[in-house]
Amino acid sequence: MDVMRLRHISPDQVIFWQWGFVHINATLVFTWVIMGLLVVIAAVGTWKLTSETRISRWQNLLEVLVAGVLQQIQEVSHDKPDRYLPFIGTLFLFIALANLLTIVPGYVPPTASLSTTAALAILVFIAVPAYGIMDQGLLGYLKHYIRPTPFMVVFNILGELSRTLALAVRLFGNIMSGTKIAAILLAVAPLIFPVLLQLLGLLTGLIQAYIFAILAMVYIASGTRARRQREQKYQTSPTSLQEENTES
Repeated sequence: MDVMRLRHISPDQVIFWQWGFVHINATLVFTWVIMGLLVVIAAVGTWKLTSETRISRWQNLLEVLVAGVLQQIQEVSHDKPDRYLPFIGTLFLFIALANLLTIVPGYVPPTASLSTTAALAILVFIAVPAYGIMDQGLLGYLKHYIRPTPFMVVFNILGELSRTLALAVRLFGNIMSGTKIAAILLAVAPLIFPVLLQLLGLLTGLIQAYIFAILAMVYIASGTRARRQREQKYQTSPTSLQEENTES
């Protein structure tokens, strides 16, 4: 059963229930399905955790996944990855599962909706100053908007808004276009393309989840580590810089 027709651009247009101005669309339904599945998977995967040598397959898979995410965070941030793991890991798992479930008949990925991708991008937009403030304090973070001159405050704010928009549109455009192209090709040649398109869709979905999580980590790192390095550079006097160059 295909709940989303070719004329539908977004799963927001697929209405399951409506009463007045209140309605429940496919985006809401499948988003809650994904959140429920993540809760169940987390409960099952962490039910019998052990530190012994022999571990279950679930724990082994969980450890490999967590170790992989931690390694990627470490390589991007060059900082302790534990503090970023809950947020970045949740982003990756949500987007990856949302995209991988496209193999299920009748399912429509909520990441094909701009409202979902915009919500995810807004979370990243909030997380960047949140981590920066925790790392440097409120005043320490805000004063970087006026570096190197106060005239840069507008451009710095516009830069953060534009990258948030780009983050949302990139994920939405890739998933939405992939879904529509697959639907068109399946309608034209249903006996030739199904298997190939499913495999390509799974690969694309994982890549998009990885890109979104990595970009989120890059933006957070730029608001913490990079700004801290610039602050140290501004606080370093020319005399001390000359002494360091002489010693080296």
